[in-house]
Amino acid sequence: MSTTDEQERSQRFAAQRDRIRAEHLQPVSSRPASSARGLHHTALISSDVERTVRFYQDLLEFPLTELIENRDYPGSSHFFFDIGNGNLLAFFDFPGLDIGPYQEVLGGLHHIAISVEPDRWEHLRTKLIDAGVELVEHSEVSMYFRDPDGARLELIADPLGEMYGSHVL
Repeated sequence: MSTTDEQERSQRFAAQRDRIRAEHLQPVSSRPASSARGLHHTALISSDVERTVRFYQDLLEFPLTELIENRDYPGSSHFFFDIGNGNLLAFFDFPGLDIGPYQEVLGGLHHIAISVEPDRWEHLRTKLIDAGVELVEHSEVSMYFRDPDGARLELIADPLGEMYGSHVL
């Protein structure tokens, strides 16, 4: 694709975003309250419960809060980590099922962004590097990396409701 084609494509996408924003984004003063109370949990799939616990609890310091049998699949575990502010990150394992490796697909998960205090961000960055976890940093407040099963995570030092200095909530 030529530079001119890329610029035209980018301009078309920008125009589409502008149109959608103008049509659907309501000013804060007139925006209705959400019908939701919050994110109860996001559920991912784990190929190894103990390895997942070591990664999320020991490395990322998200406390394991519960480990129970999955009501939908006997023998499967359903377990939860506290990611702050009353939010949970949950996992299932499916022993005996060949579910294949992690994939990004339309309608699937791209990444989970978890807000941490700036000093905690630095601390976790050091722990991840020391553990040999490959990460990519952006804008000095975001780092992206993958969990042991390939799910992409972001730790972001911006407060909840902000992104790179802009309010998004």
